[in-house]
Amino acid sequence: MSEGLFPRERATVAPGAVHVPGWLSPARQRELVDACREWGRGPVPYRRTVLPGGGVMSVSSLCLGRQWEPYRYLDSVGVELPGWLAALGREALVEAYGADGEGGEHGDFAPDTALVNFYGPGAKMGMHQDKEERSGAPVVSLSLGDRCVFRFGNAENRGRPYRDVDLASGDLFVFGRASRWVHHGVPTVYPGTADPALGLVGRLNITLRETGLTPPGTP
Repeated sequence: MSEGLFPRERATVAPGAVHVPGWLSPARQRELVDACREWGRGPVPYRRTVLPGGGVMSVSSLCLGRQWEPYRYLDSVGVELPGWLAALGREALVEAYGADGEGGEHGDFAPDTALVNFYGPGAKMGMHQDKEERSGAPVVSLSLGDRCVFRFGNAENRGRPYRDVDLASGDLFVFGRASRWVHHGVPTVYPGTADPALGLVGRLNITLRETGLTPPGTP
């Protein structure tokens, strides 16, 4: 998929970290936006997470499947993670790593949680690691709405070296293997850059993960 005169190219940002621009069709993007709205009407609505130190995150979030709070997963499920969304995650890994790669044709990737983040005016995400999971399975990230800068760093600290990647609506970003535990964040979102036909003001990001934890309710 292209923007203007110049196509945005697929890129391996780091070992195990793959960016696929325009992977989601416009129709699939609209379906996901509608689904995100519907999930927000459920028993676990979007909320701004309060951090242990008292700070409040600028993004609004909800979890599908196993619930997350800083910095742990709870033994509870609010909104079920739909099977079709897990299947989309497996398709994403095939796209990123190939049919014979990790989580590919054998359907090994079995996400039990998905974090949906909404970036309204002024929202951003500081550098962090997705390290509450006990599984080393890749993280699948889907972008919808406004364009943003996705900062992809290193596993040792929140500073340099890092690489800034431009993510637009419909983009897929997968990070696993040697890049599974790197710090990453969203320092900038560009308001008003989404296609008006999408019907979304702001940015949505869906990340699918395997926690590697015992399913809730298991003795």
